[in-house]
Amino acid sequence: MDFMNKRLTITLLVMLLPLSTTFASDKTFRYAKEDNLVELKNDTLTIENDLIKRCWLWNNGNLITRSLVDKGNNIIWNTSNELPDLYIPHESKTATDADIQCEEIAESARYTKQLQIFISYKLGKIEVKKVIKIYPNCPVIACEIYLKGKASHTWGNENNNPEELHNIVELTKHISAGNVPIMEQLSLEGRHWQIEADEFFDITDQFNTLVHPVRALSYRNCLYRGNLLFAENMEKNGGFFMLKEAPTSNIQLHYPKGDFLTNVGTFEMIGLGVDSADLKTDEWTRAYGYATGVYRSVEKEKLIALRNYQMHIRPFLKERDEMVMLNTWGDRGQDAHVNEAFCLKELETAAKMGITHFQIDDGWQTGRSENSAYGGSFVNIWRNPNYWTPDPKRFPNGLAPIVKRGKELGIEICLWFNPSIQNDFADWEKDADVLISLYKKYGIRTFKIDGTAIPDKLAEIRLRKIYDRVMEATNWNAVLNLDATLGKRGGYFFFNEYGNIFLENRYTDWGNYYPYWTLRNIWMLSRYVPAQSLQIEFLNKWRNENKYANDFFAPGKYSFDYLFAITMAAQPLAWLESQNLPAEAFATGETIKKYETIQHDFHTGYILPIGDEPSGRSWCGFQSIRDERGYFIIYREDNQSNSYTMKTFLNEGELIGFTPVLGEGKAFRARVEEGGRVTFYLPQMNSYALYSYYIISKN
Repeated sequence: MDFMNKRLTITLLVMLLPLSTTFASDKTFRYAKEDNLVELKNDTLTIENDLIKRCWLWNNGNLITRSLVDKGNNIIWNTSNELPDLYIPHESKTATDADIQCEEIAESARYTKQLQIFISYKLGKIEVKKVIKIYPNCPVIACEIYLKGKASHTWGNENNNPEELHNIVELTKHISAGNVPIMEQLSLEGRHWQIEADEFFDITDQFNTLVHPVRALSYRNCLYRGNLLFAENMEKNGGFFMLKEAPTSNIQLHYPKGDFLTNVGTFEMIGLGVDSADLKTDEWTRAYGYATGVYRSVEKEKLIALRNYQMHIRPFLKERDEMVMLNTWGDRGQDAHVNEAFCLKELETAAKMGITHFQIDDGWQTGRSENSAYGGSFVNIWRNPNYWTPDPKRFPNGLAPIVKRGKELGIEICLWFNPSIQNDFADWEKDADVLISLYKKYGIRTFKIDGTAIPDKLAEIRLRKIYDRVMEATNWNAVLNLDATLGKRGGYFFFNEYGNIFLENRYTDWGNYYPYWTLRNIWMLSRYVPAQSLQIEFLNKWRNENKYANDFFAPGKYSFDYLFAITMAAQPLAWLESQNLPAEAFATGETIKKYETIQHDFHTGYILPIGDEPSGRSWCGFQSIRDERGYFIIYREDNQSNSYTMKTFLNEGELIGFTPVLGEGKAFRARVEEGGRVTFYLPQMNSYALYSYYIISKN
C-alpha cells in the first residue's frame, strides 16, 4: 500500500536538520480524540490509548523507544535502547526529512476502527515509511514498514546462507555485529525474564505438529525461531509480546536463521524479509510487519492481549466470514464428477445438512490442472485465454444454474483458483481479473487460493497485488481461503487481512484422517491463532473403513456428530461428497443448523484451548470468553473417566451457570475452584458438549 495516496486528516511536516539524538525539537504535533493521543513535543513522540502507551525519542523520525507502559496494569518499562527501533545495516543512523501524519480509520468491511500514524524519513539514499496502528481498548501497537531507494551496502546476501557460521555463538555474533536488519527492539530493566518463543509450521501435507514452543530464561545472546515471542519479568509481574507478521520461519525470505535475538533484558526482532537488492528507487517495498503488546503475567491476559489485536486485523463479519462449507475434493473424486448435474445434486443434499457454502474445487474451469483426474498442467496456462472460463462441456449453461439454485436453497457458491505462478506471478493482473469477473458475473466472492509459492520478494509483491486488486474491486466483500497445505506460502500471521486459512488435506483414501489429529492441530494453534480464521475438515467416516482395519482411532469409531463437533471452534468444512453419505448422516444436519444459530456469537468471543492436549485419550476443549458470559466445548476422548476437573479461564470463586446447547451435556451450576477449575461430566467416551455459560455471581 502506498499510504501517501491516502486522504490525510491531520498533517505536520517537520523539517529537521541531521542533528544528534539529543536535539530538542521546538516543533509540536498533537492529536487527541477519545482515548487516543499522538503527541510530538520536546523531541519526544508519544502514542497511546487507554491500555498502552509508548514513548520514543523522535530522532528526526528514526524512532528510539524510551518507554513502554501497560496502562491497564500500571506497569512502566523504561528502556535503554541505543539504536533506533528499525536498524538497517551499514546505513546512516542520522535521519533527515522527517514527516508525521495521522488518519482516523472508520469501521468498514476492510478495517476495524483504528488510528494510523504515518512516519517517514530518509537514511542517506534510503527512504523509510512506517504505518503505526493503534486500536480502541487494545493493549497493542502495530507497525508496517516500507522502504524505497538504494542501499549504500549489501545487507542481505551474507546472512542468507551463513554456512561459515558453524555454531550458535558465531551466528549470534554475526547478527549482533550489525549485519542483520532489526525491525523492532526493546532494552528493558531487570534481569529476571521468562521467555516463550513459538515457532509454527504450515505445509500441513508434511507437518502434523504445527506449533513448537520453547520456554527459557533470558540469558546472554540467544537466538530463537518463531513468529511469536512472549517475555515476562518476574519482578514486575508483567510482560509483553512481539508478533512478527511474516510467513513461518522455514519459509521467510532472507532469513537470518532466527527471528528473535535476546540478551538479559534485551529483545530484538530480526529479519525484514527484504534485502538490499529488493529495494527500488521508484516504488515502495513492503517489509514484514510487527505488533508489540503488553499484559499482566497471567495466562488469560497474555493470550487475550494477543487475540484482541488479531481480531482487529480483519473485521469479522457474520454475513461474509461465517460459513459451514462443503467441498467435494475430500472424497478423492478429484474433478471426475464435477459438472452441472453433479453440482445441482450436491446442493440438494447439502441443504439437508445445513451447509451454507458450496465450493466447487479444481475442475470447474476449461483448462485442466496437474491435479485433474484426466491429467493437465499449470505451466503457461495463459496460452489458453479460456483456461479460467467455466468448462462448456461440464457447464454448458455456465455457472448461472448452480448459483441460482444455491440462492434458492440459501447456499453461497464458491470456487477454487490457482494463480499462474510462472515468472513470479507475472500474469497477476490477468489472475486477479478472473476472480473479479466471476464476482461481477455470478456474485461469487469466496475463493480457495491454491498452489501459490513465495520464492522471492517479487513473487510476494505480485501475490499481494492479486489479493488487493480483488479486494478493492469487491469493496472488500471477498473471502480468500488461503491454502496452507504445501509450498512456500503465507503461514498463520501473513495476509491475514484477506480471509481465512485452509488448514489441511486429510483423506480416508490415504488413511491419514484421524479425528484426534485434526482436533489436536486446531487445539494447539488456537492458543496463538484465532480459531475462527481456520477452516477445519470433517469427512465421510463410512468411506474406506477397510483401510483402517482394526485401528483403534479409526474415524468410523466416532459418531458423525462428534466429527462435526471437532470443527465448531473453527470454520467447519465438510470435506466430502454429500450425496455419498448414508441416510443416517443427515441427522447431523439438525446439529449443524442449531450450531449456526450461535456460531457467530461463539466466534466473536476470545476462543482459547482448555484441558489436556488431544491424544485420543484426553479431556480437552475450548472456551469462548465474552465479558460475563461465553461458551465451552468439552470433548471426552476415549478414557474411563465420566468426569474431569479442567482448568478454565474463569475466576476462582465465581458461580457459573452452564446451559447445554449441543451434545450430551446436562445443565448445571458450579463454583469455580482454585486455578479456575471446573468439573465437567460426559457419560460416553468420544462424546462432546457445547455449553453456553454465564456468571451468576462473583463470589
